[in-house]
Amino acid sequence: MKNKIKVFRAMHDMTQEELADRIRVTRRTINSIERGKYNPSIEVAYRIAKTFGVTIEEVFCFEDDEDKGVTE
Repeated sequence: MKNKIKVFRAMHDMTQEELADRIRVTRRTINSIERGKYNPSIEVAYRIAKTFGVTIEEVFCFEDDEDKGVTE
């Protein structure tokens, strides 16, 4: 899942560690989410969006197989 966490962190002059502390996860979790290695739970996604004052859809972009051009 693509996301704009790094962009929003930059806009708010926030480190991964600061965001992690605010939403009660580890910095490693934030790093993994930013790199697309881990998809957050709805609760974590909501807390990230709320921290930045935006909707979940503004932070995260879901790509299904059709978006990637994958066919069965």
